[in-house]
Amino acid sequence: MTQERQMHLLESLQDKRTILHGSKSVDSGISLEESYKMDYPEMGLCIIINNKNFHENTGMACRSGTDVDAANLRETFTSLKYEVRIKNDLTRKEMLELMSDVSKEDHSKRSSFICVLLSHGEEGIIFGTNGPVDLKKLASFFRGDCCRSLTGKPKLFIIQACRGTELDCGIETDSGSEDDMACQKIPVEADFLYAYSTAPGYFSWRNSKYGSWFIQALCEMLKKYAHKLELMHILTRVNRKVATEYESFSTDSAFHAKKQIPCIMSMLTKELYF
Repeated sequence: MTQERQMHLLESLQDKRTILHGSKSVDSGISLEESYKMDYPEMGLCIIINNKNFHENTGMACRSGTDVDAANLRETFTSLKYEVRIKNDLTRKEMLELMSDVSKEDHSKRSSFICVLLSHGEEGIIFGTNGPVDLKKLASFFRGDCCRSLTGKPKLFIIQACRGTELDCGIETDSGSEDDMACQKIPVEADFLYAYSTAPGYFSWRNSKYGSWFIQALCEMLKKYAHKLELMHILTRVNRKVATEYESFSTDSAFHAKKQIPCIMSMLTKELYF
């Protein structure tokens, strides 16, 4: 065999690499450098803050249905091999203390970190049981310069909360067809993803019996596609499911026949396969 032929075969083999993600393999075409390493000894922590009952002086109503969301999330992320910890009815001080404490844990053997916030909210704000907390402050504990053992690893924040009071009336449409980073400096805000239940400024819908639209759709899509699709593809399917399959029903015309679209803000630097 000629040297030229040998080089051609070698290049061909290199182009057909497969990447292992734990026990799962992803088809070729993606280099190891383009996807997060998800085969550490542990998948990571999934912290769920489930705020249902609020202090009377806040004037905020009980969030009926949120316990259904929390149970659904526990089942979903436990099946993905995350260590799930649920914290109920935390004050704003307790939320900050929890995030601080968790950020100080050793995450060196963990592939990622997930935080789910179930509460009332406004734009940029999530509510403790006694008042507001800046969402950016909660996430800041996990920045690259604050939590070194999660540097370069995906940090996912899933937020089920209102971002305002606007209601989406929807619009009729015509139907159509369907790792080596030791010597590399990276931004401290890199490798975060924020998955919001609704677009900026809008109300977020929750069913008292079945839980919130967003969490229902998220858990269903994760159970169906977590071992098949990359995370952004999964979240796009969540967006579509919420947008097309849910609509409010109310005897109050002001709240009847309203729609919702989740909103994904990503600073991830690689593809994420569970």
